Amino acid sequence: MMTTEEDLVIDDIVTDAMATPSPAKSMGDPGITPLSPTHVLNDSEDNEAPRHYYVVVVAIDFGTTSSGYAYAFTKEPECIHTMRRWEGGDPGVSNQKTPTTILLTPDKKFHSFGYAARDFYHDLDPTESKQWLYLEKFKMKLHTTANLSIDTDLHAANGKKVKALDIFAYALAFFKEQALKELSDQAGADFDNGDVRWVITVPAIWKMPAKQFMREAAYKAGLVSRESPDQLIIALEPEAASIYCRKLRLHQMVDLSNKTALNGYSPTENVGAGMTQAKEHVRRNRQSRTFLVENVIGELWSELTEGDRYVVVDCGGGTVDLTVHQIRLPEGHLKELYKASGGPYGSIGIDYEFEKLLCKIFGQDFIDQFKIKRPAAWVDLMIAFESRKRAATPDRSNPLNINLPFSFIDYYKKFRGHSVEHALRKSNVDFVKWSSQGMLRMSPDAMNALFKPTIDHIIQHLTELFDRPEVSDIKFLFLVGGFAESSLLQQAVQNMLQGRSRIIIPHDVGLTILKGAVLFGLDPSIIKVRRSPLTYGVGVLNRFLEGKHPPEKMLVKNGTRWCTDVFDTFISNDQSVALGETVKRSYTPAKPSQQVIVIHVYCSEKESVSFITDPGVKKCGTLKLDVSGTESPVARREIQTLMQFGDTEIRAMAIDVATSRTVKASIDFLSQ
Repeated sequence: MMTTEEDLVIDDIVTDAMATPSPAKSMGDPGITPLSPTHVLNDSEDNEAPRHYYVVVVAIDFGTTSSGYAYAFTKEPECIHTMRRWEGGDPGVSNQKTPTTILLTPDKKFHSFGYAARDFYHDLDPTESKQWLYLEKFKMKLHTTANLSIDTDLHAANGKKVKALDIFAYALAFFKEQALKELSDQAGADFDNGDVRWVITVPAIWKMPAKQFMREAAYKAGLVSRESPDQLIIALEPEAASIYCRKLRLHQMVDLSNKTALNGYSPTENVGAGMTQAKEHVRRNRQSRTFLVENVIGELWSELTEGDRYVVVDCGGGTVDLTVHQIRLPEGHLKELYKASGGPYGSIGIDYEFEKLLCKIFGQDFIDQFKIKRPAAWVDLMIAFESRKRAATPDRSNPLNINLPFSFIDYYKKFRGHSVEHALRKSNVDFVKWSSQGMLRMSPDAMNALFKPTIDHIIQHLTELFDRPEVSDIKFLFLVGGFAESSLLQQAVQNMLQGRSRIIIPHDVGLTILKGAVLFGLDPSIIKVRRSPLTYGVGVLNRFLEGKHPPEKMLVKNGTRWCTDVFDTFISNDQSVALGETVKRSYTPAKPSQQVIVIHVYCSEKESVSFITDPGVKKCGTLKLDVSGTESPVARREIQTLMQFGDTEIRAMAIDVATSRTVKASIDFLSQ
């Protein structure tokens, strides 16, 4: 159905002047069809501010379990520098990144981050440690909170509540300080934050509120100001990994599917052997902290031809993110073939399984009490588990010993009146024994069983992805992220793929995202086409059509019959959208005196939506057009709004058509 410009009326504009919502006429282009958005390919950069020149790009990989930063100077884009070594560290865990742990004083002031926070907390007297606020693995809260807002709370190890925004801002401020200090030391003078382009990584499966939350935390941390939002780029983790993998040389990776020896290692040997060798190679090269990347594409990439497809599986601490990319030559630009998918299947799932096992042996009531009464000892126990977790391999035959802190053994005796050893004998868990040195002795099968639920989730997701028609003929599968080091996971992926794709693991697998995020900051236009994760639109009034529209949706106004709640689609779920492509709409204030136009944005996982009242459609954001301070010579003002969906964040711009002046436009996904 074609409509005239008079037919498309915005349905739920709230005006300042009136208490009740008032329909405002929308002057779309004549002949606009309300249910197919006007796509405008934005070739010119008219509406962009003049480009700011940055001296350096600093990327922060804010992970669930570990975090770090890296940087490159724009004049030397092929040199990526990773941060200085951290103080502290765990046996058997490379400390190129630092744990995502934060410690606040009893009066909720920032004290320390990373190893420093963990070590200080560990050394506190038990009575004192109960007053301090220690937080870890808190990033997942942004993914799991249904109605995320600026006021979302987190719980510290002692059970006390603290604002999530404060914690994220403290963490980002810590990295800002560390990076600027390192840059200042190098320059021999104070380095100006205005010369830094900041990049923060987030999982691709995160929804818009979580991405906006990270941006709000960055504003609060003073990374960038609201006046210069372009100084901060939000990068998607698997995209960053994908960009880095383009640069790989053959000696910088392990090819699990290669039947010939690579780096003198034959894959018929233990899967983990290549990784062990890779880690050794990385350790020897780590002293320099500077990685040279090819300014052309890497050797692996030269095997790809126009249109070749590959999958990046980013296995982190909290989430697993899958992205399908296609190569576009000659520049080697990337196109997303299927919207990012994945879920909360990161390596912390194994920690939860271990906790469940402890509850089974010692009782949920005891574990809950122990965590609150002896929070620092609980952290110690999980650190001990972490190093043993990394020793799990498919063919291990000897048991793994996990140190139980003395206070665990002591507190259990007080709590239950019998020993830990007694509890183990009594429990039906026969593959965990008590060793005379005061340790839990787990059989390799028991440890592998802790991995199984998490790995099963990942394999199920990969299987479903590979069954999709868009995901046929995949040349490479890049396994990245900290969890990709697990030989149990590597073997499971190999068994699932059965040789359908080559499995490539970059050597410094935990730093792949960090290095790719720096490359992305140097050239954000490298990914030319993305897929929309959801269907987005607004509610409008359309002319009521008998037989097409449901009678209960009819509204008669000034003798004209309208259909209410019509969903005007901006962009559909899994629709391809090019970088810089815009969706154009025009809105008119209901009254000349109106100062702000507020339009509710709705979203759905369904591809086609008819009404904003359809099942699965929910209000997810607000588009605000600030029309104050612009006197208009015409009676009916037309505010033309352009929305961009092809970037990592949704952006809005608006222009007053009569005066050609820019109108302040913003999309808010957090204050729902």
